[in-house]
Amino acid sequence: MKRPIIVFDLDGTLVDTAPDLLDSLNHSLVAGAMASVDYAGFKRFVGQGGRVMIERAYAAQQKALKSEELDRLLGLFMTHYTGNIPGKSLPYPGVVEAIDRLESAGYALAVCTNKYEANSLALIEALGLKRHFSAIAGQDTFAFRKPDPRHLLETIAMAGGDPERAVMVGDSQTDIDTAKAAGIPVVAVDFGYTDRHVREFEPSAIISHFDELTLGLVEKLIAAAR
Repeated sequence: MKRPIIVFDLDGTLVDTAPDLLDSLNHSLVAGAMASVDYAGFKRFVGQGGRVMIERAYAAQQKALKSEELDRLLGLFMTHYTGNIPGKSLPYPGVVEAIDRLESAGYALAVCTNKYEANSLALIEALGLKRHFSAIAGQDTFAFRKPDPRHLLETIAMAGGDPERAVMVGDSQTDIDTAKAAGIPVVAVDFGYTDRHVREFEPSAIISHFDELTLGLVEKLIAAAR
């Protein structure tokens, strides 16, 4: 019998990776003779992987970016980021306890992220969390990625989870739109990487700490969806 499942986004949801992503973004921007960005600016660019972050940073500075230059800068970004995993990145407060709570109640756990799969695996393993997850699917795991709902649904299938008893947890409009398109309830954390409050995207529920990701909340959302 398939298990009920909780699927998490990674950056800005399970793990605060902002310091390392920002360092790598600025490393590539400086190499392109661009101004670096601060944390507030970074939150406007994150959510679709390194390539999109660089594109958004260039657009914000109203600078043209040729495809070959983007490829070069992305290569610099990836080399810098990969070489520094886990860097300063840490799980958010309450994450480990929430994982233990959900696992003990019989839930399968998975990660569905627009981070590259290899980097996702490396980060989760470096933080000692890999054993908890039945599947870790990145932007290159399948031929599609969030907000395409197939990314979420195929992650659930990979983990052996039941899509009829599933909940997504994320921090962005991308996560919320993905879950809605898949017909799966979504819990939004309000401390992640978005420059607009997650309430604007109308998730099923909002939490401000992982202590609020209770079994009662998860069961309520699944029951309502069914």
